[in-house]
Amino acid sequence: MANQDSDKDFPKQQQSLPGSQQAQHPSPEVLPREYPDGKLAGKVAIVTGADSGIGQAVAILFAKEGADVVVSYLCEDEDAQVTKKHIESYNRRCLLVASDLSQEANCQQLIDKTIAEFGAIDILVNNAGRQVEQQTLADISTEQLDKTIHTNFYPHFWLSKYALPYMKVGSSIINTTSITAYRGSDHLMDYASTKGAILSFTRALSNNLMSNDKGIRVNGVAPGPIWTPLIVASFKPDEIEEFGKNSPMGRAGQPNEVAPAYLYLASDDASYVTGQVIHVNGGEIVGG
Repeated sequence: MANQDSDKDFPKQQQSLPGSQQAQHPSPEVLPREYPDGKLAGKVAIVTGADSGIGQAVAILFAKEGADVVVSYLCEDEDAQVTKKHIESYNRRCLLVASDLSQEANCQQLIDKTIAEFGAIDILVNNAGRQVEQQTLADISTEQLDKTIHTNFYPHFWLSKYALPYMKVGSSIINTTSITAYRGSDHLMDYASTKGAILSFTRALSNNLMSNDKGIRVNGVAPGPIWTPLIVASFKPDEIEEFGKNSPMGRAGQPNEVAPAYLYLASDDASYVTGQVIHVNGGEIVGG
């Protein structure tokens, strides 16, 4: 945990260059933080889309670092059971909740089930999403647009809204945006639009919670090409063969290469980080 002195004003003082840390008051905190039971020991985390891919990797890593985890997923029971098995291998508790979060009532129920089971919410990872390739704007039906928005964006809003009353100082909300929010995607226009909305929501909610002195941090992770079931379910076979090869590193990333970004943002290591996005994309430089 952060030193209590970090929240206090600094008394007037001045030194000659280059300055002495020994004479500085209070002394800067420079020693590594200690986490004898894990970086998330005693915390309760909700991870949506945690049956596979990035969400699964995040849920398992959180358990490894001491958290009990609520695994939210749509309908992939077999994959979700694998997630649960790994979480419980670290002697952590796991609650599986199969639910369509594109419906507001289901988002409320997910929060209610978490409180009923664990009595707290310390970390909310909004990660579940969908994408469907289309070559032109004319090919995107209103039905597809609505489903993409209701799956990708609305749950971020609803889950955050219903979770916040149970979150306290030091709690963390982490939203999964995408590299497409920054550079667009000519074949995932509706998907990219929702990821842009998530980016703006992350920044706006962070500002709101800081200005209201809630002490709850809100950040995002923007993955690039990551090898998940969503890729093989939405891209064409010939695209799979080339997937990720156009990244500066020349390859796609793996979910366990993304998960540590979520762990950092969820832990006290990121106590001075809010309203930010970590880019895990194989080296592509993007604005914002």
